[in-house]
Amino acid sequence: MVEDRYVVINGRRWRGTDPAIPEETAARLRKALMSARRDVGAALRAGDEVAEAQARRRVHAAKVALGERGTPWWEQTAEERRQRWESAMDL
Repeated sequence: MVEDRYVVINGRRWRGTDPAIPEETAARLRKALMSARRDVGAALRAGDEVAEAQARRRVHAAKVALGERGTPWWEQTAEERRQRWESAMDL
């Protein structure tokens, strides 16, 4: 196991972001992720289950694009990795 595949936060291990993602692209995906997370919170406070579900789908899509969910990025070819983050650029 390569340690940089994971980050440890509060004693819990999480899959790290794919290091092959260009920084500008990763920054845009992180921005989309944080926006979606804010929208989850707003929907929860408003009691809007439809908006919450939509926001949670956006969170999931951003995390997949970053390589933090879905097929582990270290098991993908360079082309599969590129396609993963490029397909999510409209988030």
